[in-house]
Amino acid sequence: MAENRKEGMEPLWVLIEKQISEYGDDDFSESNSLGTAKEIAAALDEKGYNVSKSGGNWLRLKTALKARNRVGRPFLQDLDKSISALTLDNITEPYFNAMKIAGDLGSDWPLITASENRPDFEKMVVDKKISLTIEKAKELGGEDGIRYLIAKEFDPAQIVELMGISEDEYKAVKEKVDAEIAEKARVTDLLHKVEGKTDDEKIKYLLNNSAADELITEIAGFDQAAIDNVKKAMEEELAEKKRLEEEAAAKKAAEAAGPSLDQIEPDQMLEYIEGIREILYFSDQEKDIRIMCEQSKIPKVLVDIAVSDPDKLDELEEQAGG
Repeated sequence: MAENRKEGMEPLWVLIEKQISEYGDDDFSESNSLGTAKEIAAALDEKGYNVSKSGGNWLRLKTALKARNRVGRPFLQDLDKSISALTLDNITEPYFNAMKIAGDLGSDWPLITASENRPDFEKMVVDKKISLTIEKAKELGGEDGIRYLIAKEFDPAQIVELMGISEDEYKAVKEKVDAEIAEKARVTDLLHKVEGKTDDEKIKYLLNNSAADELITEIAGFDQAAIDNVKKAMEEELAEKKRLEEEAAAKKAAEAAGPSLDQIEPDQMLEYIEGIREILYFSDQEKDIRIMCEQSKIPKVLVDIAVSDPDKLDELEEQAGG
């Protein structure tokens, strides 16, 4: 059986085609074809494949030479054109891309459809995809390029070398990426917790749990308009809640402060003033006075007078008929 591949070496059929591509049309004329075949065989012998003395390998070479004569150009010319036409967008699955190339070229080069060559075609497509991926990463440059290669699961050491960065620079970007992945997982988990809820309820729950708008759109599929509408409704709810809280706080403060001067009945005024005088007898410290007045439930308006203008108590007492 012809030996087509050896460990660590290019397949024989590829080496044959590379050798053929180095010769011109005249080298394959009837008078020169045998000499050309022998030269190629000798070159392949030096590369580690026994072609000159192997019937199977010699037949492989002769078959490739006949195809070259029949088509009128090197096979690698067509193959390189097909590989070069590949883009990141049209490389879907390397195996199927390789088989399509083989199918497209098979009418001119039927031997390339041999099953033993399929892994080689697939590797060519994989190598092209890797090359295009690296090219795009370098075009993006900086953190975007590093992120792109991380997303494509390139080895860290390879990313460092390809992007010309330090390990610390790589680690800094990788930590960001890992944090973003973790946050996406968290938001996904939050979304699972509100299955069966309305869209507005889902958005509100995610917002209340600090999910970013971009992730709500990416993971939950809600557009920005829907998110903004929920935010507006939440702002209105918060504004109303704040108003009610402020209203309750004011009411509580008013209740704690007690009535204003004009709301205190004369008899009650005299009773309050008497209580204040007793407190003033025990202390002249504002803090103590306020504490004891609060304990005695004396209105704040009278307490303020007691600590700021105690002589006015006499005037109030007189007005109350004391």
